[in-house]
Amino acid sequence: MVKINLALQGGGAHGAFTWGVLDRLLEEDDLEIAAITGTSAGALNGAALKSGWLENGRQGARDNLEWLWAQVARLDDLAVPKWMQAWLPTPAAISTGLEFSPIYMLGDTLGRMMSPYAWGPLYENPLEKIVDQFDFGRVCAMEGPRLYVCATQVRDGKVRVFEGDAISTQSILASACLPTLFQAVEVEDPETGNMEAFWDGGYTGNPALFPLYDAELPDDVVIVNINPLERDTVPVMPNEIQNRINEISFNSSLLRELRAIEFVQRLIADGKIQEGAMKNVRVHMIADDDLMNDLSVATKMIPVPSVIAELKAAGRRAAGSFLAHHKDDLGQRQTVDLVRMFG
Repeated sequence: MVKINLALQGGGAHGAFTWGVLDRLLEEDDLEIAAITGTSAGALNGAALKSGWLENGRQGARDNLEWLWAQVARLDDLAVPKWMQAWLPTPAAISTGLEFSPIYMLGDTLGRMMSPYAWGPLYENPLEKIVDQFDFGRVCAMEGPRLYVCATQVRDGKVRVFEGDAISTQSILASACLPTLFQAVEVEDPETGNMEAFWDGGYTGNPALFPLYDAELPDDVVIVNINPLERDTVPVMPNEIQNRINEISFNSSLLRELRAIEFVQRLIADGKIQEGAMKNVRVHMIADDDLMNDLSVATKMIPVPSVIAELKAAGRRAAGSFLAHHKDDLGQRQTVDLVRMFG
């Protein structure tokens, strides 16, 4: 049995890619998930997996993830008209169609001009009715994979990690709280015990890797990346510029942690610190940058059922390819070239 940790990025409805990855990994009976750290959609995926795992093992985890994304796809206040899905069959075409649709452009403009607090008593977070249905007795249990949920504390701008009994509807909503769309979520700060306001964890930890440095956890961290690290073309249109800003912002914290891991690996390799003095993490990554380059913020924000289905299928393919090429490397060697990434 090979034990791994999972690091699940946030990225709105693009988190359906992570669903596909997890669905495929859960088919491997000789892979054990020891811990999960997740932000935003990654936190929802992690909570659904753990809860289902404790209910009915691997199949329970797969069933619960399928339930989660069926709920996301049915969000009435974010749904796309079926006529658009019929005429725009590919994810790339749907992404383009959404970005240039009058309704989306109006909503995007209003989002830059209006605060979510302007809605007053009419305000509602559409994710709350989904997250409320999680079985938090299982999500917070000591058994099963450890679960870490990342959010950003508004007052000091630092990452906070919720675990155990601190994980709740509010902490998961905090992890997924984009401040241009949602009002800040108030929840007890796990470090101070005070009630604090929180925003999306992607600003400070997407996801945070440091909870996985515990000596009791395995050394292998499989990152499911849903924000493209690279784009070959320079964005020139306003929507392209905003999209790339979003991707860079939500990858920056992860890249900082990966750079720190690479630095520690060099110190260990050069004999400058004693073996075992610091965690020697082995990093792996599952991604599909080609697909994600065809998508945009629009398909992150609007859960189009056909795009969700394609993202799941792409996630399964990407995980299958990773297993075919690197399953034997798990527990043995790192498969991400961090030296080249930061060289």
